[in-house]
Amino acid sequence: MYFLLSKALLFLITPLDWIIGLLLVAAFTGRKLLRKRCSIAAVILLVIFSNGWLANWFTHTWEWKPVTLPANAHYSAAIVLGGFSSQISPTDGRFSSAADRFIQGMRLQTTGKVSHILISGGNGNLNPGVYSEATWAKVQLKQLNIPDSVILIENKSRNTLENAQYSAEVLAKSGLKPPFVLVTSAFHMRRAVMIFKKAGIDVVPYPCNYFTGDVYPPSWSDLVPSFEAIPSWGYTLKEMFGYVENYFMKVKPVTPVPLPKAK
Repeated sequence: MYFLLSKALLFLITPLDWIIGLLLVAAFTGRKLLRKRCSIAAVILLVIFSNGWLANWFTHTWEWKPVTLPANAHYSAAIVLGGFSSQISPTDGRFSSAADRFIQGMRLQTTGKVSHILISGGNGNLNPGVYSEATWAKVQLKQLNIPDSVILIENKSRNTLENAQYSAEVLAKSGLKPPFVLVTSAFHMRRAVMIFKKAGIDVVPYPCNYFTGDVYPPSWSDLVPSFEAIPSWGYTLKEMFGYVENYFMKVKPVTPVPLPKAK
């Protein structure tokens, strides 16, 4: 129920939907004052949310700052959250704009910072088929000569809450020791860290896939509206909404399964 409800409420936190809603009210209402107020509000929102400098500043403020792992540190596993691919057939996918998650996870393993890679991600579609992102990603890792013995997958999760819960089960059975390196997009890291810690998983954040660069003082060119700026507000507002929502939710920690003693 939570999964379906969260999908249904997404339109309430998208600035473009707010603007369209106001314009529709202005177009069909018979009240002149309401039409005027909705039209003015729509224009004001459009000016704000189409400002590229403001969008960059807003997202930059929310994104987790870059992390450099200690030079002599070694971790047992990197937990790479899904969302870096899209489905193109029942069994095949392609990398998306968030592919840096996959790249950084593989980079951590090949450079010796972690010994194992755990890919966490199933199928987050409302009408899921047989495609599983983690299963597909494992094939990609093996094609890149990552040994099968160091690849773990969790292919049931549909969102970050389930990422944490199902990853905890896989890690408990694997016998790998924390802390684990958590790899996900910088704008998603705040919520992911909170949820994983609630699930009892000790993680070290390793953000990637940055949407923004440094924030400089605005210039006159930054006043030119850019419709490309509008989607970035939606991504960040969705994360902020999800953070507040998940903050008050309980995430049931998974009790590790004791490994059998060696004879």
